[in-house]
Amino acid sequence: MLLTEYRLDLVIQALRAALKMEHPSDAVLRHFFQAERIGSNERSLVAETLFGVLRHRLFLDHACTLDDKGQATARRMALAYWVRFGGYNLRELEPLLKPKEAEWLGKVKSIDANALPLSIQAELPEWIVEKLRPQHSDDEILALGRSMQQSAPLDLRVNTLLAGRNEVLQSLQAEGMDAQATPYSPIGIRLKYKPALNKHALFLTGKFEVQDEGSQLLGILLAPKRNDMVVDFCAGAGGKTLMLGAMMNSQGRLYAWDVSEKRLTNLKPRLKRSGLSNVQPQLIAHENDNKVKRLAGKIDRVLVDAPCSGLGTLRRNPDLKFRQSAQSVAELNEKQAAILASAARLLKQGGRLVYATCSLLHEENQAIVQAFLAAHPDFTLVPASDVLRQQHIDLAMGDYLQLTPQYHNTDGFFAAVMERRNA
Repeated sequence: MLLTEYRLDLVIQALRAALKMEHPSDAVLRHFFQAERIGSNERSLVAETLFGVLRHRLFLDHACTLDDKGQATARRMALAYWVRFGGYNLRELEPLLKPKEAEWLGKVKSIDANALPLSIQAELPEWIVEKLRPQHSDDEILALGRSMQQSAPLDLRVNTLLAGRNEVLQSLQAEGMDAQATPYSPIGIRLKYKPALNKHALFLTGKFEVQDEGSQLLGILLAPKRNDMVVDFCAGAGGKTLMLGAMMNSQGRLYAWDVSEKRLTNLKPRLKRSGLSNVQPQLIAHENDNKVKRLAGKIDRVLVDAPCSGLGTLRRNPDLKFRQSAQSVAELNEKQAAILASAARLLKQGGRLVYATCSLLHEENQAIVQAFLAAHPDFTLVPASDVLRQQHIDLAMGDYLQLTPQYHNTDGFFAAVMERRNA
């Protein structure tokens, strides 16, 4: 794409807003596009550059120190990104450059990335690297970080209440889409590219939803039966709720709980498309809401997709590594432990509880589960490998489900399966 002063200015405006880290980058981009009525080429350039800069921000911060200015401005970060990662050469940028910028960008192109500190190579802030080191070697951290610098594929989940995977897959392929069955989820489809699907006939008729394959595996671990009573404790906008409802064949009762009325409101049109009649979205005030007390000991299956740092989703949300901190994770740990303990009260004897996050950090994952089990001897850990085998999922795991982009091409997910012992 031809780079012009106009297009550079648009990129700078969007980057200035995003680099403040006051709001999620996708929200910043959405607001920017609403305010600036620009063409599709410009939108594509702005979005690609904004997310590219955020993915490579630590390298670009370093690159901006290579001349006497030393400032990591939106303009300089955009130029450095285009030269180093965006596929543009200095000749293409020359009409846009100020004095000495060409010389500086030449230095940026020649940086030996392998000589940089691990944090910069992995594009993970130092506090994240330090939290990963007790469980991972530096080589593993580097591989993880590099995998997070790639864009994520687009995964779909077929609504088995209304369609089969082969039916949807063949339909998409017939339209010329590069679509393949996901390797682990039996109801998933992966698209190589990211076409707009919000007006696609199969989407509008509820036959598929967008959902990462890793997220789909959480529902498979819960394995609800048709006439079960099930609670999705932190339902959000309901992606996993809809999957669970379809797995139950729209039978039994499925409560979708969340503390955000806005998120539950966003579930309503999705629920209408899905054809499900067994879902009851309900707003709760907190994890100790009276609804929890009324259903204590009555529920067969509970999914806790806990609020977390989201660091497993950096391919999609690269700004999270700058908007989270060691302190915010510590605050989340308290909330995670409280939610898990409260959700556990819902289960009847023999009931199943799945605790999950999209985090990579031990303290949000294994540490929370181990502390819970130590405090609740009536619960036992069920190896994730056993549950996956029972569901005919060919995925090598141990006690926990642990998914990462570099090994599974999913978002980073963690899940533990627990069951309440019979008396």
